[in-house]
Amino acid sequence: MNLKLTNWCLAGILPIKASRIFPEILAGLTLAAIAIPEVMGYTKISGTPVITGLYTLLLPMALFALFGSSRHLVVGADSATAAILATAIAGMAASGSAEYVALAGLLALMVGVLLLVASAARLGFMADFLSRTVLTGFLTGVGIQVAVHSVAGMGEVKLPDAGTFAFWQDAPSTFSHVNFTAVAVSLAILAIIFSCKFFVKSFPGAILALALATFATWYFDLQSHLSVVGRVPGGLPEFALPDIDWSFELILKLGPTALAMLVVILAQSAATARAYATRFDEVLDESADLRALGLANLGAGFTGTFVVNGSPTKSKMVESAGGTSQLAMLVTVLVVLLVLLFFTGLLAYLPEAALSAIVFKIGVDLVDLNGMKSIYRERRPEFWVSLATILVVVFAGVGPGILLAIVLSLILHTRHGYHPVNVLLTREGATSWSARPLTTRAQAAPNLMIYRFTHAMYYANADLMASEVRGLTGQGSPGLRFFCIDTSCVDDIDFTALATLKALKSDLEKRHIELLFAHMLDDPEAHSRLQLIKAFGEEKVFGTIDALYAYAAPSPDTSPGGPSAA
Repeated sequence: MNLKLTNWCLAGILPIKASRIFPEILAGLTLAAIAIPEVMGYTKISGTPVITGLYTLLLPMALFALFGSSRHLVVGADSATAAILATAIAGMAASGSAEYVALAGLLALMVGVLLLVASAARLGFMADFLSRTVLTGFLTGVGIQVAVHSVAGMGEVKLPDAGTFAFWQDAPSTFSHVNFTAVAVSLAILAIIFSCKFFVKSFPGAILALALATFATWYFDLQSHLSVVGRVPGGLPEFALPDIDWSFELILKLGPTALAMLVVILAQSAATARAYATRFDEVLDESADLRALGLANLGAGFTGTFVVNGSPTKSKMVESAGGTSQLAMLVTVLVVLLVLLFFTGLLAYLPEAALSAIVFKIGVDLVDLNGMKSIYRERRPEFWVSLATILVVVFAGVGPGILLAIVLSLILHTRHGYHPVNVLLTREGATSWSARPLTTRAQAAPNLMIYRFTHAMYYANADLMASEVRGLTGQGSPGLRFFCIDTSCVDDIDFTALATLKALKSDLEKRHIELLFAHMLDDPEAHSRLQLIKAFGEEKVFGTIDALYAYAAPSPDTSPGGPSAA
């Protein structure tokens, strides 16, 4: 296969050995058996018709399988983005209505465009800004919210939207209207699923449970005692723009929701794809995956369904079933196509309570207690951040929860760079250097102090740097003639930090101390080095610390050199 072609498509499939085709087919069949009932459950979260769940496994999954670079990432409906969707458009149209589905499709198109822009601009690194700590808390909160809200559906009880205080206030009184037939069906569904998982983990218990529930409803005429899905339209989805009154105001109104979904997709998909690429020692092109995710969401928008995302749980299912490429996903697409063409009529007797039971199971699976325990043991402050995210998602909703998750992630990121642990360097022997705490005020030579700054210099840590430098060059350092800032760990210097360095130079000159700069390694093209040369002159910037040392603390038989000695 031409290399340029695989850069754009089939990178997640090729190369493939003939011996791998049958295992991939089995993995695809397994995924279909597990994912079909799951995505129908996701429609209970998103508020869209049942058929839209199947649509997420058709064109969107096929597009990612063909154009993605990850061989393992499975793309389809996702509980987190489905919950964000429901929160955003619940007040704009009646749940399940044609207008509601059109708004969901519009959001998918907007997210698709944003993902294509992110791919073109190579913004895959943005995935790192939603920390794993906060993402664990966010998904756990979504899981709790989804599970609690699905309990009402299991008893056919109408409750206010989950994630609002009204839900928690009104829930006890409304449970007096429980439909116990629906509860019995739901409990039977959960019993079958958990029993299958306990005895044979790889067996698709969900599809067996739904099949038995559908058969029992038809055979015992239970539709007169509980709600069923009813007629589900068969055939392929219509390929068209969402049928809605387009306006700039509507785009602006949905914009924050699309951005929130973008962040979740970036974080969840990138983390999953990276994990599998590392485990199997495979090359990953994040820009290609973002482009494929963008195409998948455009496909979702054009085929009347909602936003799709990379799924860690479905990716794990395929791996456990022996799948190692996107060929397994194409097999799943083929199975879904057959279901849409020939078997949607069987869904008419599917109890709504059964889907709520599936959603409850999805919510429980999202609650990551082991992850929370691990965070608590290893990083106690970050545990409280994660817990705060959970509480906001559960009690205030997914919308405020994702905003808090983004803000807290940025705060955590800024905090790490705001107060870096900087050190002083001292000479050990003729060629080696060792790091000492700032409290030692250690000098590299009687007239020379070397201060290593261990982070990019920017507005948030510029004052810390100035304070430490002034403290080190104060009265406790007599005889100091040269003060060097080692910028080996500094990859960029922003305007505020550069202005701070210039102010430090002036302060030090008043005390007859010369400010110098050096790198541990001689890299003439280092960005920070070029910035310093432009601001302070080449004579103040040394290519290596050894060259600096020869200049500032020359041996008796060595005449002083200069930066050119680097």
